[in-house]
Order: sequence, then structure tokens, then C-alpha cells
Amino acid sequence: MTDTPSAIARNVLATEATALSRLAADLPTDFDAVVTRLLALPGRVIVSGMGKSGHVANKIAATLASTGTPAHGVHPGEASHGDLGMITRNDAVILISNSGETRELADMIAYCTRFEIPLIAVTKRMDSTLAQAADHVLQLPDAPEACPLRMAPTTSTTLTMALGDALAVALMQHRGFDRESYHAFHPGGTLGAQLLRVSAIMHRGDALPVVAPDTAMGETLVVMSAKGFGVAAVVEDGALTGVITDGDLRRNLDGLTGRRAGEVATPHPRSIAPDALLTEALAEMNAHKIGALMVTEEGRLLGLIHIHDLLRAGVA
Repeated sequence: MTDTPSAIARNVLATEATALSRLAADLPTDFDAVVTRLLALPGRVIVSGMGKSGHVANKIAATLASTGTPAHGVHPGEASHGDLGMITRNDAVILISNSGETRELADMIAYCTRFEIPLIAVTKRMDSTLAQAADHVLQLPDAPEACPLRMAPTTSTTLTMALGDALAVALMQHRGFDRESYHAFHPGGTLGAQLLRVSAIMHRGDALPVVAPDTAMGETLVVMSAKGFGVAAVVEDGALTGVITDGDLRRNLDGLTGRRAGEVATPHPRSIAPDALLTEALAEMNAHKIGALMVTEEGRLLGLIHIHDLLRAGVA
């Protein structure tokens, strides 16, 4: 009787999880040496494999490149028809083959040997052609594939992918690759927006709804309406002394037009630094149920950020 789909799935995941645990417990002996070599590499890391290993190679190259290690995937078939020219003496090559006997890698192995290009093998077999030709070997555990035929690349590709992640993370940490570096490589989408600083999108200068403490409330209302943020910043000698919101207007309706901005404003308003992340600004607005934050540095008003700005940036 065939197992249920859920039972099959649990067995696959358990098989691969066991293999990953083995890899973590017995990391390839050459791992540290590979990291050291790639850190000193003047060129790029070329990653290649055939079939499913080729897809994994492209993913590893992309992860390396996005975390501070210049890398590029090269298809072994295309390499044999001219793309070997993409590989220079300044580069290193990572070749992936579970068996270590993938015929399509032969030209790349020969090329690396001929031009003394560092070759790193990712394979299960230390006695394979690939492992014997390599300068370093990242050996995979001899773990069964998760498919019932024990043939389809499943466990082996998962192990290789995880090993590539481990390599990329080790390299990025040793390079001191920080949030600013990460944002430089990921400027687009939600991820890029989350790494933006407040100063990148805040309103400045004449766009700000600024009034003095002695500004009449009639004039203050005109400023609030004209600037369109629903707030006014009360500023004296460049320093932010208060903020007027719709709530302040409602609380002071009685005789409002006869008052001054400084009398109506909420003193010591919440603000945020220009180098804070947009996610921090959003958290501050959510926590205090406000739609705008003044941006200050050492008490001086520099700008304003509104919830609509965060929505446009893709953070909120």
C-alpha cells in the first residue's frame, strides 16, 4: 500500500535533515582553507555543474555575489564552446558533481589544470576524477537520495545548496559585509526599502510645515493646510520645541484662533534620527499611533517623514 502524501513528505524531509545534520557535524576538512583562499582571491568565483548541479551552482554564485564575493555561474557545455574565456588566472572555480565523474566537466577541469586556476570540488567521492584534480575538496556525506529509486538528485542537491550557503555566510562575515553593504547590492523591492535610511526619503527645507512659537493659529492653520502633512512643527532658533497635530486642534477648539502656536503645540514631541532605518520609523509610528515623525539631530529639525512616504517606499 502506498503511503499518504504527507507520510512521503515527512520521510523526504527527515532523510534530508539527517544528511544535513551529518554535514554540520562533520564539515569538510578543506572548508576553512577554501574560505581563506577565496578571501584572498583577486578575481571572481566561477561556479559550475551539470543538470541539477548546474541549477544549484547558479544559486550558489548568486548568493556569493549578493553577499560580497564576486561570483558567476558558467554552464559547462557553453564553457566547452568558448565560455572558458570567461575564466581568468585571477579566478577560482568551484565544480559540483555528486559522483565526481560528470563528463561535461572534463574541459573545465583540464582548463584549470593548464592555467593553474584554483579548482574546488564539491563531490561525494574522494577517489573521483574531479576530486583528484582539485586543489581543495568539499566532500559531501555519503547520504541516500530521498527519492524511492535513490537516484533523483534530492538529498545531494540539498546538501550542496546548504554547503554553498555556509560558504557564502562565512565569507561575508569575514569580509565585514554589513547592512550598508547589503543594501548597496539590494536596492530594489521590499528588502531594499527596509534597508533605507530615513534621510533618503524625508521631506526637507521649504516642504516642511514650520511655524514659530508666536505664530498666530490662523496663520498656522494655513501652513498646515498648504503643506499637506496634517501637522506643524514649532521651531525656535532651529530647534524643534513642539508639534501641532489634528488632535491638538480638537483639544483647543475653544478660542483656537486667538491663540499662538506655542500655546497649542505638544511640547517635546517624538522624533527620529536621520540615520534610522525606515523600519524603525514605521515601528515608532505604529507604537504611538501617529502618522508623521519629525526628523531631528541634537534637537534641531532636519526633516519630516510621513506614513505615506513609507507606503510609497514599500515598507508599510
